[in-house]
Amino acid sequence: MTATLEQLRRCHFAVDLGAARTRVYVKGSGLVVDQPSVAAVNTRTGALIAVGEFAERMTGRTPDYIRVMRPVSGGTVVDIEMAQRMLRHLLGDKMRRALRRKPFLRAAACTPHDADPLAQRAAIETLVGLGARRVELVDTLIAAAVGCGLPVEQPEASMIMVCGAAATEVAVLSLGNIVTAERIRVGGEAVDHAIVQHLRHEHELMLPSQNVRPLQLALSGNGLTPHGPASTEIHGRDVCTGLARSVQVDTAAVRDAIQTPLTAVLDSIGKVLRDCPPDLVADLADRGIMMVGGSALLPGFDQMLRQATRMPVHIAERPDICAVQGLGTMLEGKVEPMELNPISS
Repeated sequence: MTATLEQLRRCHFAVDLGAARTRVYVKGSGLVVDQPSVAAVNTRTGALIAVGEFAERMTGRTPDYIRVMRPVSGGTVVDIEMAQRMLRHLLGDKMRRALRRKPFLRAAACTPHDADPLAQRAAIETLVGLGARRVELVDTLIAAAVGCGLPVEQPEASMIMVCGAAATEVAVLSLGNIVTAERIRVGGEAVDHAIVQHLRHEHELMLPSQNVRPLQLALSGNGLTPHGPASTEIHGRDVCTGLARSVQVDTAAVRDAIQTPLTAVLDSIGKVLRDCPPDLVADLADRGIMMVGGSALLPGFDQMLRQATRMPVHIAERPDICAVQGLGTMLEGKVEPMELNPISS
C-alpha cells in the first residue's frame, strides 16, 4: 500500500478510474458515481457533449464531427484533460461545490499493481485538476481485498484476482502487504475480442458495436461449462453483403475460441503460487481465490478456475465495485491496522 491508513483517513473522496467504468466515493456520502469511462466531444468546437452511459450509447452511432473517447486505458489515464472534464461532469456542480468547501481537499486513487511513475503522475494530475491539494495512491489489489472483506491485515494468506476490462491482476496478500503478484494485459476486452474474431472468421458475421458484450449473448446459461446450451442465436451484419443476418453459433466452438486469453490468466495464477512461500500456499488450499472486478461475472469463469487449480474459488458479493468500496472503507476509518510493537529486551 502506497499510502498509510492514517493518511487515507484524512482524505475526503476516492476515485477508481478504470478502463471500463469510473467510480467515485465521497466520505460520508458513499458511492456517488458509477458510470462508464466514456466522453463524447464535438471536434469542431471542442465542446463536451455527453459523458458516462449516454456517451457509451453513442459509440458507433455518431456523425464524423462527434468523437467518442475513452480517457482511461488499461487502468492508466492517457488523456488527463479529458479525464478531468469527464469527472467534473460526472460529479455534478452540487457535489463539486461541496468538495471545494473543504479547507484542504485530499483525494485517494487506485493504481494498478507496479504502475510506472508516469501512470501514477497522470492519476495525481487528474485529481489535482479537480481541486485536490494532496492525492494518496493505493494499490488496486489492496483496495479490492479490503472491499470484498478479506482479512488483509492478518498474518495469513489471502489470494485475490482482480479481473478488469483491460488487465487481470493476481496476488497473495498477508499482513497488509502484497507477498507476490502478477499483472497481465488480458481482461474482459480480450475475451470479447476473441469472440468477435471467431464470429468474423467462422461465420462472416460482424457485430454492430464493440460495446456489445458478445460473450454474454453467446455464453448464456452455464456459460463456459460444457453443461451450457449447445447453440445460441447471434444477430449481426454480414461481412460480404453488409446486410443484417442471424446465425446459430456453436457454444463449444466459442469456448475453444476464448481458451487463449483465459489460459494466460491460469498461467499467471500458477506463477504467483510458485513464487509464494509454501506456508502461505498451504493457507490458500482452504481459503482459495477471491475473484473481483467486472469480468469476474463472466459466466462459468469461476468453475473453470476451480477445475484448473483444484482450489476453492469465490466471487465477491459486488465484484465490480470492490476496489472503490475498499477505498471508502479506509477513508471512513473502518480498517484497524494490526499493531506490531517491537519486543523490548
